[in-house]
Amino acid sequence: MLGSPIRHSLSPTLHCAAYAALGLARWRYEAVNCDEATLPAFVEGLGPEWVGLSLTMPLKRVALTVADEVSPLASAVGAANTLLLGPPEQPRRAENTDVAGILAALREAGVDRVRGGAILGAGGTAQAALAALRELGEFAPRVVVRNPARTAELLATAGRLGVRPEILGGLPEVDLLDTDVVVSTLPPGAGDTLRGRPWDSQPVVLDVVYTPWPTPLAASAREAGCRIVSGQAVLLHQAAAQVELMTGCCAPIVQMRAALDTAVGSH
Repeated sequence: MLGSPIRHSLSPTLHCAAYAALGLARWRYEAVNCDEATLPAFVEGLGPEWVGLSLTMPLKRVALTVADEVSPLASAVGAANTLLLGPPEQPRRAENTDVAGILAALREAGVDRVRGGAILGAGGTAQAALAALRELGEFAPRVVVRNPARTAELLATAGRLGVRPEILGGLPEVDLLDTDVVVSTLPPGAGDTLRGRPWDSQPVVLDVVYTPWPTPLAASAREAGCRIVSGQAVLLHQAAAQVELMTGCCAPIVQMRAALDTAVGSH
């Protein structure tokens, strides 16, 4: 797992639990601090024993530039959180499993179709959320931000995905009426201003922040009768998709979830 900062990443917990359950005793997975400037040299210095890399901020966009091939989904989203490696003759391939993580987390909560979706924030995770909501039938979600002028990259992603988001400024005061799913991609603490807001349509609320849980946003939604989904579920399912890409084996979800629950509980 590469990123900066990376010290508190729970990805090693998930991947190592998967390798143990799959009997892959020789496999290793560690967190390594790496920024945008050092990523190209790091990747070029890897030997043939390396199978893949997980990538978090701020590397998800620059990852596309160090890959030989980019999956259609990663290209459309404009970000990759996975780099598949192999022998020298095999091209490095950039993939995006964040979309799969959001999809699986929502489906696990009983969401199989979205008729009124809203996304809070406009960063890289919001771009993945656009793709996930599209898969659930929402082609015109509302995207609620503080400053609409800072949505250029999200709008570029929307164009590649063929969706038409409605950009609304004024977060956190904007009302989310007639909404059945809200995905908050706001960083830790940024969604706290939404506590106590009315959740009139009682949507499913997914907050990508997972620790501490529940967040003030999630707690407020739950008190209003909404079903809430933790970013812990997104983290689990995006890692499961990475495990399958890297090992070729079905991810042991039960063991991975148990390891994550233990790790989050100990924080």
